[in-house]
Amino acid sequence: MSPPCSSSFSSEETRTQIQTQTQTLTLIPGLPNDISALILAFVPYSHHTRLKLTCKSWRIFFSSKKTLLSLRQTHLPPSLLSHLLCIFPQDPSISSPYLFDPKTLTWCPLPPMPCNPHVYGLSNFTSLSIPPYLYVIGGSLFDTRSFPIDRPSPSNSTFRFSFITYSWDRLSPMLSPRGSFASAVTPDSSRIVVAGGGSRHALFGAAGSRMSSVEMYDVGKDEWVALDGLPRFRAGCVGFLVGSEFWVMGGYGESRTVSGVFPVDQYYRDGVVMELSNGGKWREIGDMWGEGERRRLGKIVVVEDVGWGGPGIFMLDGGDIFRYDMNSNRWWKETSVPRKPRDDSSVGFVSLDGELHLMNLVHAVDITETRRPRQNKKAASLLIQIYNPRNRTWRSLITKPPLNHHLDFKTAVMCTIRL
Repeated sequence: MSPPCSSSFSSEETRTQIQTQTQTLTLIPGLPNDISALILAFVPYSHHTRLKLTCKSWRIFFSSKKTLLSLRQTHLPPSLLSHLLCIFPQDPSISSPYLFDPKTLTWCPLPPMPCNPHVYGLSNFTSLSIPPYLYVIGGSLFDTRSFPIDRPSPSNSTFRFSFITYSWDRLSPMLSPRGSFASAVTPDSSRIVVAGGGSRHALFGAAGSRMSSVEMYDVGKDEWVALDGLPRFRAGCVGFLVGSEFWVMGGYGESRTVSGVFPVDQYYRDGVVMELSNGGKWREIGDMWGEGERRRLGKIVVVEDVGWGGPGIFMLDGGDIFRYDMNSNRWWKETSVPRKPRDDSSVGFVSLDGELHLMNLVHAVDITETRRPRQNKKAASLLIQIYNPRNRTWRSLITKPPLNHHLDFKTAVMCTIRL
């Protein structure tokens, strides 16, 4: 497969494309088409589908994804690009992913991934973005060709969705199949790093394999290469980059049984760091909390440059949000969630536009706080509580997801993308 094309184009090339596509049509009466195209390109990405219905010239223009994205990437500063949330509610080969714009409360479905008739139930995969592309990597699934067929197995598949062609491509597979692993995109957006993982599926408890292997994907070459492995087996971990350092935190290794029957994970309290620009060797940073403080690492998000001279690393732990301090290797309480969710595990936690977004489903009876039983039958809404770490303030909004099935943040996979 050919390497991904660049999302940036010269102004002359863009002008030529516009003139070719709309040479007999007028985008905005009274204005040259190149000026009109620039004006339309400033419209938030989530409105583009609806604006295509305005007239024939707009349908042609908003259908020309390559030209449109080029204009937005070239002329809009990053702060004005639409920072969108991509949600994978279930197996993306049978259920469409959705783009959500918190600023306009707009939802947009994406095409499902290519379907393989032999595998089903993909979960615990990772989704990453390198605009104008989305990547879906690995995961755990069931394969009808394996025995026993009710035993999940890890996947090494890599898929890429292009917002230019609006279609999926299958890329080179990972060297080792894995799900529930740490991953991150390098600052120059040229490589993807994955570490650890195993074969556990969302339907099963403390079962499945664990691994320590680490790989790096070269976006331009469509090639995976092996790196120095983790110091020990680690699955269910999280990963992020701080400069050229790849951090891997938490996760689980071995498991024990309760009463010799029920498997229980042994969670890690420590983390490890790899310096990617210096030979790729790991160093251990020790335990980040003491015995009895918490059982496991909560959900982690990274906010780029929150005013402290570097990225802010935040963890959602129950009804509280903690911030990680690298100097002390400890988590310090940042704030409490104004409206604590009833189910701590089924909560989405992401970073968008420098703010923390905490999401959970609520029913009409929960929103209005009335006692009328008939309201329990109404469809659930999505409550989003937003925390700004710069000024330490909260706000909230409510939207109605257009999904035909229940959105469970315990198993849903999410990532963000700027378009």
